[in-house]
Amino acid sequence: MSLRTAQRASLVDQVIDQLKEQITSNSWQMHAKIPTETVLAEQLGVGRNTVREAVRALTHAGLLECRQGDGTYVRATSELSGAMLRRLRTAEQLEILEVRRALEVEAARLAATRRTDADIIRIEAALAERERAWELGEPTAFVEADLAFHVAVVQATHNLVLIDLYEDFSAALRASITAAGTSLNSTYIPHDAIARAITAGDAAAAERAGHACMEHILIALTEAQELTT
Repeated sequence: MSLRTAQRASLVDQVIDQLKEQITSNSWQMHAKIPTETVLAEQLGVGRNTVREAVRALTHAGLLECRQGDGTYVRATSELSGAMLRRLRTAEQLEILEVRRALEVEAARLAATRRTDADIIRIEAALAERERAWELGEPTAFVEADLAFHVAVVQATHNLVLIDLYEDFSAALRASITAAGTSLNSTYIPHDAIARAITAGDAAAAERAGHACMEHILIALTEAQELTT
């Protein structure tokens, strides 16, 4: 490998690192359109070809998505998240819900023993917003509030690996929650038992409540799929 090639590879790597920093620091929000190649080249003081290679690498990694004739958008916040999105795009809803059950039931159990006062406040606020959105018949707001509730529970575990994993999984969960709601024919599934058990510090009750919630969804989804086959 020549010195020029090595230098160019290093320059592309530097640009990749800088673009990734914009994503991971939330300077570029999820689903937001990033600046054009020309703008980025000017900002970074490099050629457009270098920017193009860096964008191509991040697109391959799943962090960015190039839309022909439109631009490039932020698709994921990490390589793990990008890889997970690619895999989950072809997964069945039942498969996603089974993984979701494993994560959320364990999260509820751990949260009950590790939650702080601040965690309880976040969980209760998310639960209240979830119920409000349901009562007002706002499906999009309900999906976001439902996910916010589960994220608050996961954060209350204070397990950084679980938190990061769930965050990477959250994009697929939005679709899962929406699909589950449709399959359940608008049946409301209360989450207050989970919140009460976590607040009380009762790990066994939190685990049971989390499991009961997910079983309800899984059974309903399985029955809905059987009716369509």
